[in-house]
Amino acid sequence: MGLPTIGMFWDGPPLGFVERLCLTSFIHVGHPVVLFSYGKVENAPDGVELASATDVLAKPKEIVRHDRTGSPAIYADKFRYHLLAQNDGMIWSDTDAYCLKPFEPRAGYFFGRESDKVIANGVMALPSNSATLNDLIEFCEDEYAIPTWMLSKHVKEMEERKANNDPMHVSEMPWGAWGPKALSHFLKKNDEFKNSLAPHVLYPVPFEDRRLYFREAWKTWERVQDDTVSIHFYGRRVRQRLINRFKGTPPENSVLAELAQKHGVAY
Repeated sequence: MGLPTIGMFWDGPPLGFVERLCLTSFIHVGHPVVLFSYGKVENAPDGVELASATDVLAKPKEIVRHDRTGSPAIYADKFRYHLLAQNDGMIWSDTDAYCLKPFEPRAGYFFGRESDKVIANGVMALPSNSATLNDLIEFCEDEYAIPTWMLSKHVKEMEERKANNDPMHVSEMPWGAWGPKALSHFLKKNDEFKNSLAPHVLYPVPFEDRRLYFREAWKTWERVQDDTVSIHFYGRRVRQRLINRFKGTPPENSVLAELAQKHGVAY
């Protein structure tokens, strides 16, 4: 029996170095990879299957984006929940997750903590009949629903705006309203949080330490443990630093340069 299929979503410019490196890593480990998009993706690595995102969700008139950053992460959160509900056994991955070893869910579950209380959703699998998936899909249908799991000061502002007939749209909300905090909330509600993996399994380098990827490779590898299966490269921030600080070329001795050479991925 082969490895589970990895499902991803892409909406934006041509795939960059980080995305091509990460997609290639799954192919080289042996995972089938399906990249969903509403548009044409011209530079996907060999072996990646391209599919229409309309197979999962009808194309919206406008993809919901975060007001401050323009990121489609909000819509990608919604998309991944529908994808998993419709494709039992598939694993969702962001395009900035690098695969070190095979991803192997247990009883359909595969997700990791980024802290003791919060589950990251950059890599995730849930059984298609998961109560958490159902709750997430239902919640994301209302773009003005108040995510009570956010900070109390933010919830208070949302409630005040709603009372004044000016409800806050999800694009205005603090980062992650439909993402990790929502996932964590419903996993706890439905007694599924217990299936989480330790942070080092999927996120050995936390977001705040992401500049390690531009330093000597050993500084990243010392964070990797025997059961670590992925390294998350925090796409938007790492892409920006790669371009702005290093003109698109990773430092010679960095983990990014080392992995590019391993997989034969051009900068």
